[in-house]
Amino acid sequence: MILFNGIMAQNVTIKGRVTNEHHAPIEIANISIQGKPFGTIADLNGYYSLTCQSEDSLVVVYSMIGYQTRKRTFRNPTDTLIVNVMLPSVNLELQEVEVVDRERQMGGTQKLKADRLRLQPSASGNGIEDMIKSQAGVSSNNELSSQYNVRGGNFDENSVYVNGIEIYRPLLIRGGQQEGLSFINPDMVSAISFSTGGFEAKYGDKMSSVLDITYRKPREFESIVSASLLGANAYVGWGNNKVSISNSVRYKSNNYLLGTLDTKGEYKPNFVDYQAYLDWRITDKLNFSVIGNISRNEYNFTPTDRTTSFGTLEDVKEFKVYFGGWETDLFRTMFGAVSLNFTPNEYHQFTLQTSAFQTKEEETYDILGEYWLNDINTDRSLGVGGYHEHARNYLDANVYTVALTGKHYLKSNDLRWGVEWKRDYFSDNQREWELRDSAGYNIPVSDELLKPIYSLKSSTSLTSNHISAYIQDTYKFNSSIGVISINAGARISYWDWNNEVIFSPRASIGLIPKFNRNTTFRFSTGVYYQTPFYKEMRDTITTNGITEVTLNKNIKSQRSIHFVLGYDYHFKIFRRNFKLTAEAYYKKLDNLIPYTLDNVRIVYYGENCAKGYATGLDLKLFGEFVPGSDSWITFSIMDTKEKINNGDWIPRPTNQLFNLSLYFTDFFPGTDRWKMNLQGVYADGLPFSPPHTDREKQIFKAPAYMRVDIGMSYRLLNNEDYIYRTGIRQYFKHIWLGIDAFNILGIDNVNSYYWVKDISNNNFAVPNYLTGRLINIRAILEL
Repeated sequence: MILFNGIMAQNVTIKGRVTNEHHAPIEIANISIQGKPFGTIADLNGYYSLTCQSEDSLVVVYSMIGYQTRKRTFRNPTDTLIVNVMLPSVNLELQEVEVVDRERQMGGTQKLKADRLRLQPSASGNGIEDMIKSQAGVSSNNELSSQYNVRGGNFDENSVYVNGIEIYRPLLIRGGQQEGLSFINPDMVSAISFSTGGFEAKYGDKMSSVLDITYRKPREFESIVSASLLGANAYVGWGNNKVSISNSVRYKSNNYLLGTLDTKGEYKPNFVDYQAYLDWRITDKLNFSVIGNISRNEYNFTPTDRTTSFGTLEDVKEFKVYFGGWETDLFRTMFGAVSLNFTPNEYHQFTLQTSAFQTKEEETYDILGEYWLNDINTDRSLGVGGYHEHARNYLDANVYTVALTGKHYLKSNDLRWGVEWKRDYFSDNQREWELRDSAGYNIPVSDELLKPIYSLKSSTSLTSNHISAYIQDTYKFNSSIGVISINAGARISYWDWNNEVIFSPRASIGLIPKFNRNTTFRFSTGVYYQTPFYKEMRDTITTNGITEVTLNKNIKSQRSIHFVLGYDYHFKIFRRNFKLTAEAYYKKLDNLIPYTLDNVRIVYYGENCAKGYATGLDLKLFGEFVPGSDSWITFSIMDTKEKINNGDWIPRPTNQLFNLSLYFTDFFPGTDRWKMNLQGVYADGLPFSPPHTDREKQIFKAPAYMRVDIGMSYRLLNNEDYIYRTGIRQYFKHIWLGIDAFNILGIDNVNSYYWVKDISNNNFAVPNYLTGRLINIRAILEL
């Protein structure tokens, strides 16, 4: 009781919980008194408590970005009121992919949403990865591959999780056309988290990025069937309050797309996989789930001929090849995981997970070529020769994991911990060589010896164990300067291959300042180690022209120290929502294992003999450029270099000065039946050098990568509200028809180079161009 205008005024306490339409808590929701300069925010579990003076009419406002605002009016309130409020999501059904602003990004991880990715044009057929490639700080110069580089890192430095379990990919793949389907099935995805650096301690030991996927749990029958000239997918899901089951089969055959390459022949790629996800709520406190995947990616190729023109307008060269031989690659992978989740109450949760991954890989080819190198302007022959490439490469790998994790919600704290044991096994038998000649004569690779230009053999095996543990805490609170979020944690790991122990502290802080709630500042830092995963351990010794592989027992984990400063600003233009994001970063790199990059094949030195750095600036503008449809544009600048054996600073293989990406969606005026998706990228070229040479000779740079894909979709049927209750239309929710134009500008992008010599031992770098312009048609049926 306090004195107010001579009358005894009474305090009132209003408390309760703020949730969304799915009964999930909305953290840091704003609760304020209308017309008063004070309020509070909800904690991590959505709970709040607000004390104020009672009035004749008190209006409490509940709000959060991405949700509808709600108001509650109380007449002469007294004592304590319990008020639970549900905030419905803002209706964003027309958006295809948007960053979810329901939570402010106050740490190193951003939330993305993939709602209707199946409408976007995708040459690789991997919609999630294609969306990731368009994010700030991410780049990819190969539309056939699902792999991507993040802030100067390579493909192996990116970790991928599905339902909290780390996912692995085949190891022998050397070309994007071999990859087939990635593990992530877009039809089964419900949530996406992605970090380009400064991520939390709960994520494992990788140096560059984290992609964290959560699969959906259907609560009723749903089905999606899609088909195009590049393949077909079928998804069926069913569930209720106790059980949910998801099944999906995917088939991909990109021989139609590969037909636009310079190398002609008989392409027979066949990629197929099956995934299943079962979630069973045994009791209110006990939950059981299983996820499984079987994949078979087969690539068969019989080349016939190739004609490639390159050079400048004043100096045009033509490379003509007639082939003999064949290539057969087979990648078979299986993955299974079982999780048991125990939730004694809403504040504590414990999860026991086990998983197993197996891959059996075969890469075999014998390809012979007879080539002619001509000068088109002078009609002069520069060289005639041939080559023979041979490989018999086989690899088996098994990875087993057992993990126990815990989550504890304590007022404003989110405490998480975990321990994991992992055992991996590798068996590798490889034999490959390459022979070249000119005018029927072998070309010596030295002044004295006549031998193949390249010869490698490997017969190694490895069994090792890893033990790791982490603990982290997230604390959010309201202060005099605004809303503050602090995350701090650490990882510790042990590897019995070399008895290495690594300690990785990580921390981040975020601020939503009181002077401007539309602004967010954040800073992340941490020590990130990357333990070698077999390929990095392969050291080589060359004797009499034959390179043999041994496993380096003294190999150590690579290390990257991150410093990331970020800024978000939310604003409106013509009543449309926009967000500008800027992040500046610096990464100090040491204990590096240098590598060379050819297409998507990474070959490591097999020893820690380098140090380096990566620094840059990432910008992203996200919003409704067209009303009711989200788009974004990103621009990144970067510099990454390294020193090998204390030599000079040289660019790393992923050094890319700039990258400009555009994702744009639009509707035809006056109708939502027609939808357009446009993706564009303009990225600086990557450094390269002749094959089988030291990195110090990487003094050349490929041309910039430029590509525009556009897709048009027409909704033939919209029965989302069950308008049609009779006839065949009653069984469908949506029917979409679409047409895509890949590489609509017809730009010849360079993926890698093939090096040839003439009789005078002069080198010529012949570009291997990527896919050309192509039209694809597709149909999508949602039941």
